[in-house]
Amino acid sequence: MTEPQLLIFENLERLTCAAVERFAGLAQEAIAARGRFKVALSGGNTPQGMYRRLAQSPYRNELPWSQTHFFWGDERDVPPDHPESNYHQAFVTLLNHTAVPAENIHRVKGELEPRVAAKDYADQLRQFAEDGYTWPRFDLVVLGLGNDGHTASLFSGPISPEASQSTVLAVTADYQGRPADRVTLTPLVLNSARQIIFLVSGASKAEAIQAVLRGKRDTARWPAQRIHPWDGTITWMIDVPAASQLK
Repeated sequence: MTEPQLLIFENLERLTCAAVERFAGLAQEAIAARGRFKVALSGGNTPQGMYRRLAQSPYRNELPWSQTHFFWGDERDVPPDHPESNYHQAFVTLLNHTAVPAENIHRVKGELEPRVAAKDYADQLRQFAEDGYTWPRFDLVVLGLGNDGHTASLFSGPISPEASQSTVLAVTADYQGRPADRVTLTPLVLNSARQIIFLVSGASKAEAIQAVLRGKRDTARWPAQRIHPWDGTITWMIDVPAASQLK
């Protein structure tokens, strides 16, 4: 298990440019080594800039989209055309503007009941299983961080055996006073990735950044602390406001 790399950028624009270059470089490396690039995307505001930039020249024309397969780290229980759908956000900013074949897009079916959607997604992952796993070993996982320290749809609270042993989890417990109704990859899958990058921006994330990276280990309180690849690298790419409370 390698130590996390921390990169701090002056502003969100520079963070976005660096993230785009990292994405493009990893895509080329993965395809040269294994013939395809498997990436799990994140929802949230910060990654949207990267998706928009990738959909522009020169990346739109030069990246190997036909050999890139898209998955998602988590999804809300909403239809695919809903504004809060993580798939929909990536579709309108990136996928709809590039030559990604439809068969290379592997979304969580948020229009289904969460447990049904979780089973369906686990079945999709199994089709890309490798290296003795029952899921794909992602070349890149993009994650964000909530103000409360959650990532993907791994929220604070007791960690159930199902959350530790399953590949995909239906999240139906209350979150911020209302049912979460989400589907998420678990650390079992996320931590098998070759590369994980956290994209975090804004002063509202500063307390969570300090707690997750420099605070006492408490994975029930700060779920993002559960993300440590077993045989890969993890990079935190954050801007100056998000880093303002780091000691």
